[in-house]
Amino acid sequence: MSKNIRFFSIFILGFTIYYFFDFFFFKNIQTFSKNLFHSKAIAHVIAYSVTLIPLMVTLKILLPKRNISELLSLHKSIIRGFILTLIGTLPMLIGYMIHFKVIRKINIETLFINTLSSAFFEEIIFRAFLIGILYRFTRFGFLSSALLGSLLFAQVHLYQSQNITELTEIFAITFLGSVFFSWVYFESEHNLWTAVFLHFFMNLYWEIFNVSENVSGNLYGNLYKLISIVVVIALIIHFKRKNKIPFEVTWKSLFIKTREVQS
Repeated sequence: MSKNIRFFSIFILGFTIYYFFDFFFFKNIQTFSKNLFHSKAIAHVIAYSVTLIPLMVTLKILLPKRNISELLSLHKSIIRGFILTLIGTLPMLIGYMIHFKVIRKINIETLFINTLSSAFFEEIIFRAFLIGILYRFTRFGFLSSALLGSLLFAQVHLYQSQNITELTEIFAITFLGSVFFSWVYFESEHNLWTAVFLHFFMNLYWEIFNVSENVSGNLYGNLYKLISIVVVIALIIHFKRKNKIPFEVTWKSLFIKTREVQS
């Protein structure tokens, strides 16, 4: 019991310190870095990297014998994550090519920030740390672990609109999206690159085509995204059944795992 209390106390404290550090200093670090390197993209990466320090320290305190890259699931196959999600998101690419026009003027740095950089760091923060560590090293089940992280993930996307209806849609879509990314992360044998590239491709197609001003989207924008989600799920299920790999998320691991698993 005391071991669990210590784990959760350090985990919550570490994330709280990160949250306020990010809230108060992210923009300042980003502005300083931009003035120094004259690049929005570099500044974005530096700001994220610096504000992630409290989470890295937390991991070393909680699990000192584990490698950080292993704890964040970054040691898994990049190629496998890339190929799976590239194939899985083809319906979005093809559908958007048919129904939407390519944006003529694309700022490369902005595109990098909104696609690869955001996908990489958000997956580390929300899927690997906030959701993944809870699921992998405590008795919390899939939904129990995903709840808080997905609520926060949805909350950080509410800047996209001031309209109440759109805000509700954005919150619901990003919350469910976070749960989906979490499922993909766990069922791809804890390969964070699968979630990163899935996040990346979905953001990329949304950015380069004139789909919508925010994530709430429209009929065709959401239709092809939904089809891609179904395809990704089907690909993962097919791969696991073909290779006789047991599913990570089952009824027994949905809320509380029957035993604590050290992943």
